[in-house]
Amino acid sequence: MFSGLLIVLLPLIAGYLVRVRSPRLQGLINHAVNGSVYAILLLMGIRLAGLENLSSQLSRLGGSALLLFVLTGACNLAALWWLSRRLALRAGTSPAVKDAPVSKLAAMQSSLLLIGAVAGGVTLGVTLGPLLGPGLFHGAEVLAEWVLYVLLALIGCQLRNSGMPLKQILLNRAGLAIALTLAASSLVAGLLAAPLLSLGWNEGLAMASGFGWYSLSAILIGDQLGPLLGGVAFFNDLARELLAFVLIPLMIHRHTALAIGYGGATSMDFTLPVIQQHGGVACVPVAVVSGFLLSLLSPPLMLFWLSL
Repeated sequence: MFSGLLIVLLPLIAGYLVRVRSPRLQGLINHAVNGSVYAILLLMGIRLAGLENLSSQLSRLGGSALLLFVLTGACNLAALWWLSRRLALRAGTSPAVKDAPVSKLAAMQSSLLLIGAVAGGVTLGVTLGPLLGPGLFHGAEVLAEWVLYVLLALIGCQLRNSGMPLKQILLNRAGLAIALTLAASSLVAGLLAAPLLSLGWNEGLAMASGFGWYSLSAILIGDQLGPLLGGVAFFNDLARELLAFVLIPLMIHRHTALAIGYGGATSMDFTLPVIQQHGGVACVPVAVVSGFLLSLLSPPLMLFWLSL
C-alpha cells in the first residue's frame, strides 16, 4: 500500500543525508534542480499530447485547474488572514536585495518559462507522436519518473545544506503555524473540490497537497490519476506562485503571515527574494521554515491520500 510512498521518500532522505560544503558544488546542485524541473515539465507536456481529443481535453484541464485554484486560494487566503490577525509577526524594512526581482513581471519570468516548457512538450508530442507512435508517450512517462527521483534527491540535499538546523525549524513557531494553516486550509479546499471535479475524496485531498510544489504534484498526480489531472495539479500550484508574486508586495506590511504563507512550498526558494525585498530580513527565517516544512510534508501526504 505504501510502496509508492517509500519509493519517493527514499531519494529525498538519501539526499538529505549528504552534506555539501563546497559553494561551487552547491551551485551545481541548484542548477541541476532547475534543469530537472524543466525536464519534468517538458516530459509532462509530451504526455499531455498523447491524450485523445487533445483540444477538448486541454479545455477541460483549464476549467478544472481554475476551479481548484479558486477554491484553494479562497480557503488559503481566509485562513492565513485569520492567522495574520492573531500572530505577532510584522514585516520590517530592508535595503534593496542583490539580484532580487525589481518588478512583478521580472519576478514572474521564471514561472512563465515553466509554462513555456509544458507548451514546448505538447508541441513536441504533437509533432513527433505520429512518427514515433505510443512509444514516445510511454518513454516520456518512464523518463519523467526517473528524473523525479533525481530531483527529489537534489531537493533533499538542498534542504540539508540550507543552513537551517532542524531544531531551529521546530522552534520557529511562526513558520510552523503558517505551514500548518496553509496545509490544513488546502486540504479543506481539496475536499470541497473533489465532488465538483468528479473525484474521490482522497483524490481531491491529493490534488490539494502540492502546496505550490508544481513539479512534484504534476508527476505524482499524473502517474496515479493520468496526465490530464497531473496538468490540473501543475497549473493549480503554478498559479499559486504567480499570484504570490503579486500579493507579497501588496500585503506583507498589513498581513505578514498571509503574504509569506500564500507562496506555500515556494516561500523557501522562488518567492523568497520577493519576500526579503519587500518584508525585510526578519521575514526570511519564517519564510524558509514555512516553505521547508511544506516541502517535507507534500510528498508523503500526497502519496498517502493516493494510496487509500
